[in-house]
Amino acid sequence: MDDKPAAAAPAAKRSDLPVRLASAVVMLAVAGLAVWRGGLVLDGFIALVALVVYGEYVRLVARVARDPARMTAAVISGACYIGWGALALIVMPSPMLIVVMGLVICTDTGAYFTGRALGGPKIAPSISPSKTWSGLAGGMAAAGLWMGLMTLGGAWMLSALGPTGPSLTQAFHTANVGVAAIVGAILAVAAQAGDFYESWLKRRAGVKDSSRLIPGHGGFFDRVDGLLPVAIIVGTAWAMGATV
Repeated sequence: MDDKPAAAAPAAKRSDLPVRLASAVVMLAVAGLAVWRGGLVLDGFIALVALVVYGEYVRLVARVARDPARMTAAVISGACYIGWGALALIVMPSPMLIVVMGLVICTDTGAYFTGRALGGPKIAPSISPSKTWSGLAGGMAAAGLWMGLMTLGGAWMLSALGPTGPSLTQAFHTANVGVAAIVGAILAVAAQAGDFYESWLKRRAGVKDSSRLIPGHGGFFDRVDGLLPVAIIVGTAWAMGATV
């Protein structure tokens, strides 16, 4: 008989889902409070998050750009990119900000669950091994559905100003739900592009997360990587339309 003690069974890996959920609730509560207060509180919140994101971005590029010229170019381009996204969020009306944030959340959620359920070919395994074409399609579908519902809801609220009161039938007649859904799907691609950009930076820097500031989620850059390009597109389009 072998008298050697049996090797201890490997400890089961603890799920970080409770921590991720708790962190997500806190983040949504803080962001929701800032949106509810609006004004300088909301502007200050966006600016503060942007500064933290920029700090995480500089930390990443410092591990990639080894010479001063490349580092300077990366720091300047990052300031323009993150600053532009933050400014776009600040200038857009609060309802539009809520729609944009919801679209990015729907994109991430749709891509995550569809990708896990269907799997399939990877989009760019050398950059982000978990991203699949099916996940992208799911994210686009979820974002399109979100934009369609938001457009329909906005038309329904506007119909309440008419003599007959709120009318879903009237909302369907006035709201171009199909176009809104297509726009949402296109913006989902932009959100995924922002996600890929940060994944590429992290891969080049040799790190998993931009920081460890948010338990279970990594850094702030990890949370807003998809929001930045969508905010730039929507906020810039809205600002240009408002000046015409």
